[in-house]
Amino acid sequence: MQIEMIGVPLDLGASRRGVDTGSSAIRIAGITQGLKRIGHHVLDAGNIHIELPELQEIQDAKLRYLPEIVKAVNKLANAVTDAMDRQRFPLVIGGDHSIAIGTVSGVARALRKQKKELGVIWIDAHGDMNTHKTTLSGNIHGMSFSALLGNGARELTNIAGDFPKIMAENCVLVGARNLDPREQTLIKESGILVFTMEDIDRHGIVKVMEQAIAKATHKGNPLHISLDIDALDPRFAPGVGTPVHGGLTYREAHTAMEIVAASAKLCSFEVVEVNPILDNKNMTAETAVELIESALGKRIL
Repeated sequence: MQIEMIGVPLDLGASRRGVDTGSSAIRIAGITQGLKRIGHHVLDAGNIHIELPELQEIQDAKLRYLPEIVKAVNKLANAVTDAMDRQRFPLVIGGDHSIAIGTVSGVARALRKQKKELGVIWIDAHGDMNTHKTTLSGNIHGMSFSALLGNGARELTNIAGDFPKIMAENCVLVGARNLDPREQTLIKESGILVFTMEDIDRHGIVKVMEQAIAKATHKGNPLHISLDIDALDPRFAPGVGTPVHGGLTYREAHTAMEIVAASAKLCSFEVVEVNPILDNKNMTAETAVELIESALGKRIL
């Protein structure tokens, strides 16, 4: 596979600093070498330029750093669309989860030229389904899934063009365990399929992922995985800004990625919210690299 890796050192969408260095930590953990070892060709396209938060002013407390984030994710969307137009697989490494607005919009625009819809599996402890009307924090990384579904500020919903990026019938949230009260209502009303950690406990990760992939690709859709590393339990991924106990185990996460690889549906992948400042000897970035490798075909035997 021809992989184009795009770094997005963005932490404007989150409250805690440090996630802007996540893309560097993933590179240091050996992502390029690891993917080459399993037979892929990797082009590292470097990082999208991001404005420093210290040099910006918050204009709207309900949409913190909106102009800067819009600028960044538009650049990312263009880079992702260009990669796909060149028949390359976009691998996006962040950065906070607001970058998904750019990644998914760029993929959706490329597929739209082929008259295809995109299936999305959003693996996350959180729902990211707030809007500026429901947010408790004003952090845009908590609005990214909602924006891609067409809800919220037009500046976010119109990235890469004024068209629906994803349809609820093609979307699945996996691993949720920490949702705002108003966000719970939004998720129920959205029409997406949701597997909480309770569902995973009851039915197992294999059944959940098989059902999630079947739902996201039910019309023959290519598949995008948006992996927030805080979906894992903090024992296995301590370097995140919003840790929540009771997440995926190391093996459950790997099994999920192995099932994704076996589906042969994957067209794009992003991993977000690695925060080296809060990490233990780059453990979380190393885990992220291992999960990316599993999703892109690495096997034990």
